[in-house]
Amino acid sequence: MGVNSNRVQVEDLTTHHHHAICLETTTINIPITNSPTDPTEIHRVCLPPKRTTLQKLKHRVSEIFFPDNPLHRFKNQTWLMKIVLALQFFFPVLQWGPDYSLTLLRSDVISGLTIASLAIPQGISYAKLANLPPIIGLYSSFVPPLIYSILGSSRHLAVGPVSIASLVMGTMLSEVVSPVDEPTLYLKLAFTSTFFAGVFQASLGFLRLGFVIDFLSKATLIGFMAGAAVIVSLQQLKGLLGMVHFTSQMQIIPVLSSVFKHKDESARKPKLFWISAAAPLASVILSTIIVFAVKPTTHQIPIIGYLPKGLNPPSSNMLYFNGSYLPLAIKTGIVSGILALTEGICVGRTFAALNNYQVDGNKEMMAIGLMNMAGSCSSCYVTTGSFSRSAVNYNAGAQTALSNIVMASAVLVTLLFLMPLFYYTPTVILAAIIITAVVGLIDYQAAFRLWKVDKLDFVACLSSFFGVLFVSVPMGLAISVGVSVFKILLHVTRPNTTTLGNIPGTSIYQSLGRYKEATRIPSFLVLAVESPIYFANSTTLRWVREEEERIKANNDSTLKCVILDMTAVTAIDTSGIELLGELRKMLERKSLQLVLANPAGNVMEKLHQSNALEPFGSHGLYLTVGEAIVDISSSWKSQP
Repeated sequence: MGVNSNRVQVEDLTTHHHHAICLETTTINIPITNSPTDPTEIHRVCLPPKRTTLQKLKHRVSEIFFPDNPLHRFKNQTWLMKIVLALQFFFPVLQWGPDYSLTLLRSDVISGLTIASLAIPQGISYAKLANLPPIIGLYSSFVPPLIYSILGSSRHLAVGPVSIASLVMGTMLSEVVSPVDEPTLYLKLAFTSTFFAGVFQASLGFLRLGFVIDFLSKATLIGFMAGAAVIVSLQQLKGLLGMVHFTSQMQIIPVLSSVFKHKDESARKPKLFWISAAAPLASVILSTIIVFAVKPTTHQIPIIGYLPKGLNPPSSNMLYFNGSYLPLAIKTGIVSGILALTEGICVGRTFAALNNYQVDGNKEMMAIGLMNMAGSCSSCYVTTGSFSRSAVNYNAGAQTALSNIVMASAVLVTLLFLMPLFYYTPTVILAAIIITAVVGLIDYQAAFRLWKVDKLDFVACLSSFFGVLFVSVPMGLAISVGVSVFKILLHVTRPNTTTLGNIPGTSIYQSLGRYKEATRIPSFLVLAVESPIYFANSTTLRWVREEEERIKANNDSTLKCVILDMTAVTAIDTSGIELLGELRKMLERKSLQLVLANPAGNVMEKLHQSNALEPFGSHGLYLTVGEAIVDISSSWKSQP
């Protein structure tokens, strides 16, 4: 069979239903410089299996919203078994509960008591960080863990208040409503914000929109948390230095100005109470005993004071669903909810990976969301999985979510019987606990790794860091999201394009800049586009001009053909299709041929449906770059 009978054709598969690649091949022997080893087989490029628009839409929706195929366990099951599996899906406790043993109980009890020793002082401290009464922090360490232990899928996530969500809520609400002048209104808005945070979180999980939080990239979160940690630490100078007057603003300049303006007030603070908070509960106990022992001389030492005993009082009647402050509550709930969700899921996945089990992100969103909705009705504010408590839980040997129940039980005992013991706890210790916790959020090593690996990620990190420090915490978060979106758009609008050369003695084509042994094929320019081709990046390629300049400078063979390797082009839109047509016309005016190699199935289908392939002719589409070069070179040789 001659060469002319082997021109690549687009085959309409209306009658060939399941052939993604045609198997018809022809062997031709054409020795050319730097070409792959002979003989070479020229394969046809075919369309993917024919599907209706509804089938395509169904597949696309499934890939976006159900990539984990959550219904696969229900296949070929009886109705009774499907009901059991459904209950286990919504209540993971039913999965591990039937197989629970005394050995597991021992590990979970030890872990639960261990994290309770951390949760109690942190709960009180983080409530202070959110400008809420200290008792709210303990309430938030009781109800939410109980709910999560039933609905959550992580075995090691320890639930409770966290520093970042507390900081954001306290900052956003106190900018509008004073927690000192209007404590009742502030408390109502805190509970309402928690409710909306829960609604938002649960909705993301129910609608399977978890990919939304991916816009908070790792790089921007590192910068955001570091900036927030600095602000939180500086805010605690009020408690550490015993200052009475202090700014409520969260930017670094007003905070430092307030420190120097009221530095005379810090002299009232005895050095006795610079106690390390490395062991929070021990620090609380020791400092409380000391203050109690010297109470006749402690009138200048700020203490927590009276904390009411008893279980969480209901707070559904305090939810604020109308009035001028409702937008503030919704905005605060969404922002703090996003941060809480991001931290909770990241922590859960981290410890799941260490123990070789999976955490369902969407189920976690629903669990955390329902936990916060219930918490808002029982005097709790925004809670999630805490990294510090989860790490302690993991290291203490937790086996199941029962450790959260044990922790909640310890908090319950504290609420019922031990509250008077916290009366003389100095607030300086709470400030020290907060600083100890948030300093760990400054991950300078991660920032250094970003600088080494990806300079753009490092810029994103710095942008969010300085946004928090010098603008505000909410704006810092907005900058984080904005930088993440900008980075995505930058990759889409300016896709990476490389020039390929042949690895001698093989049919492999790789980047000339990356592989020194790769060599150019005379008269050919091989380009690889490593991105979908969309309207946003439909600009004329500059590579032809640069190649022509290189050829002229080096006296190389005249350029005749441009091959576009579309292996990494996963999608194309109408503007991208028009780009290819315009590029072909532009190259034709220069007497250059444009050839496409290895387009993906959906890209091939769109090119075929738009009739964009017809002008390319018989030498315009190939399965591989190597086959294109061999066949086109052969056609040149056969020409008179």
